[in-house]
Amino acid sequence: MHVRRLSRAQKGAGLALAVTALLGTATVGPAQAAPQSPPEAPAPAADCSAAYRIEQKLDGGTTWRMCWRYDTLAGVVLDKVTYQPKGEPKPIRVLNSARLAQIHVPYDDGKTEYDDVTGTDFGYALQNLSAAECPGGTIKTVKVPQRGNVKGLCTTTRARGHAYRLANDSGTKVWQAQGKDLLVYSVNKASWYEYITEWRFASDGTITSNVGATGMLSPFDYDGGDSRGWPIGKNATAHAESHNHNVFWRLDTALDGNTKNKVEQFDSTVTAPTGGGSPTTKTKRTAVTKELGGDAKSMRWWRLVSTTGKNKDGHARSYEIVPGRTDKFPGRSYTKRDVYFTEYKKCEKYASHNAGCPSGTPNSVDKWVNGQALKNPVTWVNIGFHHIARDEDQEPMPVHWQGFSLSPRDVTAMNPLTPADLARRNGNVGPLP
Repeated sequence: MHVRRLSRAQKGAGLALAVTALLGTATVGPAQAAPQSPPEAPAPAADCSAAYRIEQKLDGGTTWRMCWRYDTLAGVVLDKVTYQPKGEPKPIRVLNSARLAQIHVPYDDGKTEYDDVTGTDFGYALQNLSAAECPGGTIKTVKVPQRGNVKGLCTTTRARGHAYRLANDSGTKVWQAQGKDLLVYSVNKASWYEYITEWRFASDGTITSNVGATGMLSPFDYDGGDSRGWPIGKNATAHAESHNHNVFWRLDTALDGNTKNKVEQFDSTVTAPTGGGSPTTKTKRTAVTKELGGDAKSMRWWRLVSTTGKNKDGHARSYEIVPGRTDKFPGRSYTKRDVYFTEYKKCEKYASHNAGCPSGTPNSVDKWVNGQALKNPVTWVNIGFHHIARDEDQEPMPVHWQGFSLSPRDVTAMNPLTPADLARRNGNVGPLP
């Protein structure tokens, strides 16, 4: 869901849509203008002062710790993310940093296209949050350059239902637990639309990021035809034009505190049965040793593997990338792939219209994949949504979400929430107690 910042008449005249009601004197220029690199808010000290620290112990004994800072393009950036489940003597580093890397919004008519992170006042337009929007949590003050203090970052916990359930064969005992997540989120406005950027940290070690689009439909875009719009309101006089939201995230992993992680791709192939037999499935592991643009397929997945840390069973710790539902957009070279793995370069922060690299450097993630060896991999995840409007999108618009998860794979020897009376079952068979 997106709006045009300029009506067609305004576009022809080259006028910018004012957003003075939001930011005072700031204005939004044409989205495809060369992006500038505004100053970032001051980063926290190396050890992360209390004002920039997030720490939460969840049910089951898991503690998440991280630092946050604010970037006037990307919004909230999380640094030094660690996970310490029950029984682990010290925190396990998972991420050096995690950030939003672009929201690319092309319209179906081929006349309008935006990069909401680097092409609008997305970062400056951080929204103040009320206590009602952060139930049971804490709202942190964000220092936004040229705006001052904004109560714009919520940290809270939220129930997620069953963490697990297991009954013994006789039905005399049931092990179950209800899970809670640490939820960290902010809201940024892009003209008519508002984006909720949330990070969830679960007690079982899973990290999930979602971007939710809400706000209102653009009043300048009620002229789409039947093949590229949808009638809203009375009869069919207004057709809201369809468009895509292609959201990118940038993840700098550092499992066990070492940035020299490995990347592996897994593909499973199913062979049809012969005679009276059953289908067979074979899984192949491929080491990704050079930069890669990857396509998600059925029974394909990737994991990021520690080169230094192992769990108590002696297995290498890793995190699996779990993409959410996506409408992959083939119209731009950088949106044609679901994931990218690139060698770390400090200036490569945004998947398209990147700002900050030396002159002559390609400015989109697809062009950074050039065969370089992967020693310090950065992961880029692309999740798309083709938004065809509906009557229910008026008004305000219900949130539509798109995102992905990082799922722990062998980070701990067992489920980190395992009850004490089941701990002996690690790799052992036999009846449940």
